[in-house]
Amino acid sequence: MSGYASLKEEAWSANREIPVRGLALYTWGNVSAFDPQKGVFAIKPSGVPYLDLKPEDMVIIDLEGKVVEGTLNPSSDTPTHAVLYREFAVNGAALVRGIIHTHSTYAVAWAQACRSIPLFGTTHADHIPIAVPCTPYLSREAVERGYELETGNLIVETFRKGLAGTVDSHSSVEGSGISGSGIVAPLDPDEVSMVLVGGHGPFAWGPSAAKAVYNGVVLEEIARMAALTLQINPSAKPLPDYIVNKHYQRKHGPDAYYGQTSSVSSK
Repeated sequence: MSGYASLKEEAWSANREIPVRGLALYTWGNVSAFDPQKGVFAIKPSGVPYLDLKPEDMVIIDLEGKVVEGTLNPSSDTPTHAVLYREFAVNGAALVRGIIHTHSTYAVAWAQACRSIPLFGTTHADHIPIAVPCTPYLSREAVERGYELETGNLIVETFRKGLAGTVDSHSSVEGSGISGSGIVAPLDPDEVSMVLVGGHGPFAWGPSAAKAVYNGVVLEEIARMAALTLQINPSAKPLPDYIVNKHYQRKHGPDAYYGQTSSVSSK
């Protein structure tokens, strides 16, 4: 029996959620699950329909992108996942244990427009406290050097540069609650759990593969809401910072009070 059975099961279950949540047509997306103790992740095999997947089909990959276990070709996006786990979870100590990439419609539309998604409302603020960042296009040299690997490097570099590193840095900063030196402060992957790659599409992550899928669903929904907001009012402004801070902190801050505590009875 495989020593990675539970990791494969986690990745398999998360990938099966992609069509259920309407995040991709055909095979246009993938999820991985990471085990930091073993230094490997399980990822969907390339081009296999979600409903045909079995747990044993998941491919085990190390952080150098090498196949550790599996007979099928891993997702073509595997090098991107490897970079993000290595730089965010291992080197950066972020709680990233799952990653999702899809071509969901509204998130892709914003990526194709090379626009960060403005923080217009509290649904967005409940999940991340700034605009969803959008990277610039990859350079010709980067694409020729290694497209998927360099996609991961571009995401990491964008996070290192902070909001000033996004493709539309001025509009990303506006209404973000960040000013001065904070504009170039690195983004925290534990706080900003999603990104758009310019001209490509969305990536999201979380403390488990299931939570990564959840964040992918959230990203698609706030992308749709933002697009509709601008249809209704092309001059819409970002949500005021004091409302952003309230909504984010009540769910994620040190004195968060949204939801139930572990001490609450199940009755």
